[in-house]
Amino acid sequence: MSLSRRDFLKFGTATATGVAVGANGLDLTPVEAVATSLKIKEAKVVRGVCPYCAVGCGQLIYAKDGKIIDIEGDPDTPHTLGRLCPKGAATIQLSNNPLRPTKALYRAPGSETWEEKPLEWMYEQVAKRYYETREKYLIEKEKTKEGQEVTVNRLEAIASLGSACSDNEECYLLSKLNRTFGIVYHEHQARV
Repeated sequence: MSLSRRDFLKFGTATATGVAVGANGLDLTPVEAVATSLKIKEAKVVRGVCPYCAVGCGQLIYAKDGKIIDIEGDPDTPHTLGRLCPKGAATIQLSNNPLRPTKALYRAPGSETWEEKPLEWMYEQVAKRYYETREKYLIEKEKTKEGQEVTVNRLEAIASLGSACSDNEECYLLSKLNRTFGIVYHEHQARV
């Protein structure tokens, strides 16, 4: 890249001016506060708790016309004082994400194409396959070294991997579901 003396002086002057204005305390906080208040004006506020980890950061959820328009930290939460981690700050994407799938994509065995299916169909398929796998591979009893038969109710044909997108309650329910099925290979993404 070639840079003439004139361009160098232009860029240098602009940079120096920017540094000088920033160093002299040009505070944009009031402007940002007004912009935020305009965005959430006339919105209904609901207090909530971040769904991700066990810290339980408080959130203020702003909704307008039945749609969430903003989520921010609750300054009245004593242990976080309104601060949210990056995941907590992005919780609005749980409801307002244009990339969120609304249909299941299914590729039949041997097929090269994907077809759209309703989510209800996918849920039925998952439940059916869980049931069939459990019926076929469940180990109900096992003999000990001494030859005594004991009940184990163990299913080794299914493994479960949790998700960082699941909140504590969902992880608890998944854990209970896995134990009910007898699944022994139960892991979480955080330890992988």
